[in-house]
Amino acid sequence: MATKKQHIAKLWALFVLCALLPFCAVGQNEIKIRATLNALANELDVSQEFVYHNNSPYSLGLIYFNDWANAYASKNTALAKRFGQEFKRSLHLAKKEERGYTTIVSTVGEDYTGLQWERTSAGDIIKVRLNKPLAPDAYTKIYITYKIQLPPNKYTPYGYDNKGNIYLKDWYLTPAVYDGKWHLYSNKNLEDLYTEITDTEIILNYPEDLFLTSNFDKVATDPPSSGKVAKLVGKDRKSAEVLLRKEDLFRTHTTPHMTFVTDLTEARYDPIEQALSKTKIANFIHENLGDYPHAKVLVSNLDYQKDPLYGINQLPAFIRPYEKQFQFEMKFLKTALNSILRETLFLNPRKEQWINSAIANYIMIAYVEKYYPDQKLLGNLSKIWGLRSFNLAKMDFNDQYSFLYNLTARQNLDQALSTPNDSLIKFNQKIANKYKAGLGLAYLADYIGDEKVAESIKTFYKYYQRNDVKQQDFKSILKRSTQKDINWFFDDYISTDKRIDYKIKKARKTEDSLRVTIKNKKGTNVPISMYGLRNDSVVSKYWFQDIALEETFTIPNQEEDRLVLNYNQKIPEFNQRDNWKSLGGFLSSNKKLKFTFFKDSENPYYNQVFYVPALNFNIYDGWAPVMRLYNKTLLERPFVFDIAPSYSFREKTLVGSAGFNYRKYLNKSGLYVSNYALGASTSHFNVNSRYTSVTPSVLFGFRPADLISNKREFLRFRWVNIFRDFDPSLQGLANDSENPDYSVFNARYTNRDNHILDYRSWSVDFQLAGNFSKLAFEYEYRKLFESNRQLNIRFFAGKFLSNNTDSDFFSFALDRPTDYLFDYGYLGRSEESGIYSQQLIIAEGGFKSFLDEQYRFSDNWLSTANVSFNLWRWIELYGDIGLVKNKGAKEKFVYDSGIRLNLVTDFFELYFPVHSNNGWEIAQPNYGERIRFIITVSPRTLTGLFTRQWF
Repeated sequence: MATKKQHIAKLWALFVLCALLPFCAVGQNEIKIRATLNALANELDVSQEFVYHNNSPYSLGLIYFNDWANAYASKNTALAKRFGQEFKRSLHLAKKEERGYTTIVSTVGEDYTGLQWERTSAGDIIKVRLNKPLAPDAYTKIYITYKIQLPPNKYTPYGYDNKGNIYLKDWYLTPAVYDGKWHLYSNKNLEDLYTEITDTEIILNYPEDLFLTSNFDKVATDPPSSGKVAKLVGKDRKSAEVLLRKEDLFRTHTTPHMTFVTDLTEARYDPIEQALSKTKIANFIHENLGDYPHAKVLVSNLDYQKDPLYGINQLPAFIRPYEKQFQFEMKFLKTALNSILRETLFLNPRKEQWINSAIANYIMIAYVEKYYPDQKLLGNLSKIWGLRSFNLAKMDFNDQYSFLYNLTARQNLDQALSTPNDSLIKFNQKIANKYKAGLGLAYLADYIGDEKVAESIKTFYKYYQRNDVKQQDFKSILKRSTQKDINWFFDDYISTDKRIDYKIKKARKTEDSLRVTIKNKKGTNVPISMYGLRNDSVVSKYWFQDIALEETFTIPNQEEDRLVLNYNQKIPEFNQRDNWKSLGGFLSSNKKLKFTFFKDSENPYYNQVFYVPALNFNIYDGWAPVMRLYNKTLLERPFVFDIAPSYSFREKTLVGSAGFNYRKYLNKSGLYVSNYALGASTSHFNVNSRYTSVTPSVLFGFRPADLISNKREFLRFRWVNIFRDFDPSLQGLANDSENPDYSVFNARYTNRDNHILDYRSWSVDFQLAGNFSKLAFEYEYRKLFESNRQLNIRFFAGKFLSNNTDSDFFSFALDRPTDYLFDYGYLGRSEESGIYSQQLIIAEGGFKSFLDEQYRFSDNWLSTANVSFNLWRWIELYGDIGLVKNKGAKEKFVYDSGIRLNLVTDFFELYFPVHSNNGWEIAQPNYGERIRFIITVSPRTLTGLFTRQWF
């Protein structure tokens, strides 16, 4: 006998079905394709027939089609520009034969008369003008014949590889979506084609030595006279994915609920065990989603590589930290879920992709909780002596969701889940927003009940497998599942980038109750959980809501010895360092000091200090061992100190540095950060000659609302205090040795737009000291042309406003600045001969040749221009010109020229002078002493070279 709950469920299902009936009568779009692959030329000949139904209430005079295969055609497509933003040059530098494009041969209507067509400015969308308007509920036929030149797969996985394998994804023309307005989205390598749902039939001829696999159903056909032919059929689908490989690597695995076609495997994991894992995954997906409507699920290794399990499981195979079963199941589960949701839930993938991400990651979180509840983030590495004491080793596998979201949130780079896909920075698009979305559903489930969220997902998946599903549909189902107010989830958690941050301000114990004051530090009004612990075991749990600023709550006293907010970390909270409060008295609330080697994740129960040995070098101190003491964790934090005492074996004395920094992020755009710092360092600048600098500073940073943009502005004020001690034997040689100590106030404005195709930067620098004041302007521009030639231009102009100095120590330098502010990473800053004197710092004059002594410095004004352009790849010609004006002398025109080996711009470069005011330098003796080099050894700077594609 059916229960009341079952009756209600049936009525609810009937209601939803009835609500959907009016939408089920719309005309279906149809596509029929005949295509032939020429594998030698990597070319497809395509004849395509569209049956386009106008399901809108408006007459249409034109129709737009997605032509994403043409995104590789030039350096000006949306895809090429996206790669430029991510510092990828490959598509921009590609030769014509390395590109992919579509050539339209003919476009005709149903009466076989020609139709006008044109490309939009993006290059991968086609506009076809109809000969007569298409009325609502009517349909028309369009016939298009075209050729597709496939690109090599070095830009994206799409195209051909050097082994003859071919991958086709979003390769043929598909109708853009019209719902009162056209949604025209270009290919930006985001896997988010937005097209109308269609019934598609493809007959593909391909070479006999290739094996075909597709997400569409493969129907048997009569064998052709040569080669192979496949008929692919997809009903209610979006786009056909086709893999043509030299080896038949795909295997079919049938389970009671779905059939997998896959080449995903795990080395040294038994095939029988793999089959059991696949069945286990299929059962779990069916349990959490319901019936899959298509005949098979394509789970390819190629799809996994596009969206892998980010983290330490991407380490080389010989140090993989996870058991083979767990590793395989997580890879397979993630790839299968992505494929299933992509093939069934037809949301707007550019604007509402977060729903698919939320469902997929929520199910992955649930899978780990059910089958691997004790799995650690570091896997087997967490058991190794020396690593197991780290807090990172104690983190559960599912803790990574909050951790990786906070990686960008702590840098003020987090973005709302509702942000369009193409407006997300790469790390958010690939990782952080997907993890935040999945964690959001886990958060909601913890608040309203796991079973309610789970049933809502199944209902949504069952009744909204259609093209016009919206976020509002998902919201409606979730809201009907609970009596609690969950508007906060969509209004704050999804639609904004507001952060969640609570703290227990105080807790007072009475005989039978506890009075707890909770403070909302960010003002984001969402529920917060609080756990009561006794001897590390949970004895109570509460949810608190509507805390605008701070509220005091009274709860029963259950002999808790500690209260902890967000104990299970289901809430992606911005800062958990202040989430706990001890009930054992004042002294028990004090955090203990914990020293940890290298670096670790945050441990809220300790004041963490990290130590790591390092090694510094300059020719005066020699190799100087360092012991760094700092508090910077894997996640950025507001206040950071870094104390690095060092011992100079050459000078047999202590040297080193110390820095204290407080950074406050203000907004997402405009004035977004303020930074307050106090730095001090001491080292040797010559034999037995020491300098000590003490510099307080404040910096303000500005950026545009578009976080993908690399444009930044900075305004910095600092007061540089230098104290010097000279070796007595160097008194006659040392610059300004009679006045060893000085202070300089420095104000500098920098405007920079860092782009791999067009780099622009300019700055204004003002300095004021007791005996001089000066103003300088610098402008730098780099342009990578369509001819693959790169032009580099730099201009510098500096003028003393006042100058009462007696030496050139503070003067503008033509070829090697004295660096009296000790900003530059000189290996030998006082050297006037030898290899270290040849180190080049592009600053001030920026000349590469050492000119006559009387022109190397200016105590009045200096103006120079530095230009270079490449002859072939990283081989460039450079030239510098300038005017040098000293007091009491006429200005002097100076120049030099030569060859530049631009191996890694700003990091490793070599300069070979050819001709200058000195004459033909290449023909003069001791030429090796004239060669200049740029080298960067700072680990922080080098790390930035590799992370700039992500942040």
